[in-house]
Amino acid sequence: MTFEELNLVPELKEAIDYMGFTRLTEIQEKTFLPVVQGRDVLGLASTGSGKTLAFCLPLCQLLLTISTPAGVLVISPTRELCIQTARHLQGLTYPTRLHAEAVYGGSDAGAFEREKQAFENRVDIIVATPGRLLAHMRNAYMDLSFYRYLVLDEADKLLDMGFFEDIMLIASKLPDRRQNLLFSATMSPRIRKLADLILREPVEVSLAVAKPASGIDQKVVLIHEDFKIQYLIHLLKSLPSDEQAIVFCGRKKQLTALERKLRNAGLSAGIISSELNQQEREKVMDEFKAKKLRVLIATDVLARGIDISDLSVVVNFDVPPTADDYIHRIGRTARYDRRGSAITLVGPAETGKFYFIEKKLGIAVPKVHPGESFGPHIEWIIPSKPGKKSKKKPIHQPKQTTDPTQPAPSKKPRFKKKPLTKKSGLKDS
Repeated sequence: MTFEELNLVPELKEAIDYMGFTRLTEIQEKTFLPVVQGRDVLGLASTGSGKTLAFCLPLCQLLLTISTPAGVLVISPTRELCIQTARHLQGLTYPTRLHAEAVYGGSDAGAFEREKQAFENRVDIIVATPGRLLAHMRNAYMDLSFYRYLVLDEADKLLDMGFFEDIMLIASKLPDRRQNLLFSATMSPRIRKLADLILREPVEVSLAVAKPASGIDQKVVLIHEDFKIQYLIHLLKSLPSDEQAIVFCGRKKQLTALERKLRNAGLSAGIISSELNQQEREKVMDEFKAKKLRVLIATDVLARGIDISDLSVVVNFDVPPTADDYIHRIGRTARYDRRGSAITLVGPAETGKFYFIEKKLGIAVPKVHPGESFGPHIEWIIPSKPGKKSKKKPIHQPKQTTDPTQPAPSKKPRFKKKPLTKKSGLKDS
């Protein structure tokens, strides 16, 4: 379906034309009509499928056509995603009378006052992180009764980050009669329970949840840890000069060393991680988008907040912790029906970990060996007993929570003493 067929108001059509969009993605096509009809929606689709525009466009259409003024509140799990969504909305609403504001922590000293004014002036669309929004809600000027449209963006990440109680508190301060949209890249019993609590008779749109986008060419490179940086430099230098890459690394301590070695090899690289303040992160992202940097090195925390429409390559310097993390890492490429490559560097100790990711996703990623110049040959070893859990208990026990989306803890039976027998007897301590 093309955007011409949507009967958009002229201002939105102008914005869509300017942004270069011509055809709707599947998630956009299937959610547009239910949203403009006022239905609650549960949207489930993989990363890079166009979920952001799937709720931004129909909600803007609604705000421009309804008779009673109302606002939209979008809840985002991270600052990066919050900023990205707000910028997307600012581009979409530029030719219209609508305004969008990002509300997030870690910004400059004057930001809180600007955000306060946005709430007092009833800005049409607020995109906020839960913590920052709650900080404003503690003040007398806050009144959320104007916001009759609620969007929970990346709801699975919101729950992973422990925001369930915050979401429920925020929702309790919104009008009872409101429209709710929940979007997630993955589906789980926890998401289902959250949807049951927030949504009212929703239209469900589910598209190949928990699967990498079809346009991603995936590959595993079996390589020893000591040769990973050498191979990474070789790989990045072999790319065409106009192509950029994101390198994901799960260990913060490695980021600086990795950046230094890439720069020493003549590659312009920058780091984006939670260790940087917001101004530093935005500076690095702006340089990457302006193609002043060829390589961006990032952690998993930021995997969902990076939206580069024409990114060619994603490299996993190490195996992601979970299948969901794998989806979100490699989902930075092949966005909006484009094609891209995702390369995961797997060491001898990581083969089992990646095997379980493949098993969870129901895929088999091609394995290659980089050659003798990058270390000895590595065998692909499948665990002998997949799914068997370690008997070792974790050192840190999980914190108790009142979150009903969390599975109830299993009650272990009390230890039953073994009766004494003549054979065992009593021993002196």
